[in-house]
Amino acid sequence: MSQPSVLLLRTAGTNCDEEAAFAFTQAGARVEPVHIRRLAEQPGLLDEHRILALPGGFSYGDDLGSGVVLAHEIRQRLSEPFSRFVERGGLVLGICNGFQVLVKTGLLPGAAYRAGDASAWAATLTYNDSQRFEDRWVWLEVGQSDSPFLIGQAGRRVTFPVAHGEGKFVTRDEDTLRRIVDGRQVAFRYVGANGAPPAYPENPNGSLADIAGITDETGRVLGLMPHPERYALPWQHPRWTREGLKEEADGMFLFRNAVNYARGA
Repeated sequence: MSQPSVLLLRTAGTNCDEEAAFAFTQAGARVEPVHIRRLAEQPGLLDEHRILALPGGFSYGDDLGSGVVLAHEIRQRLSEPFSRFVERGGLVLGICNGFQVLVKTGLLPGAAYRAGDASAWAATLTYNDSQRFEDRWVWLEVGQSDSPFLIGQAGRRVTFPVAHGEGKFVTRDEDTLRRIVDGRQVAFRYVGANGAPPAYPENPNGSLADIAGITDETGRVLGLMPHPERYALPWQHPRWTREGLKEEADGMFLFRNAVNYARGA
């Protein structure tokens, strides 16, 4: 497959879909934006794509909580098609609001953590400790994960922007957190600029274990709060005129890895 296809899911309030589409296109993919209502009516559309992306924004205004309404729609109308998509080897990427949706559908942390009842699921994303919307650039360290999105990047430090009010990753209990860490499901952690353990605002939301993103057990479902699609071009960094242009923007490795994996799958 020379040009893998990405289904870019959108709905009312989605506002980072064009940036995500641009990044995937730069990486060599073909992108099809699809509204949630169309996908609910035609779930077979998923079979035509290798990658499913849930971009950032404020789906349905986050009026009932971040990602809650969209997650409910997916659970009620698309739960089985989504599960089949992952089971057959598809990649799923959720960024910011998309991460919140994946957690609240139960796709993250993954099947082994789901109990069938949303109130009993293993993790969530809740209000930042600062009790304010955090809009800043942060440093991240790529985790020791086997995810196709992160091939060849373990231990690398990158910088992406964050923009969220409910980005604090918490788990149901300490055992759940330990299982996520021991299972190599931590995709990104917040770090200080020099790689040291972060304090606020380096960890902008107070996430447990400084977790900024996780995968499911397969590594094929990835969610993260920072926005790699907003750093797909070197001059999108606010300090490029003072620090010089990088050969490639930090965010592109994630999209290129996904496209290369889908091309070879």
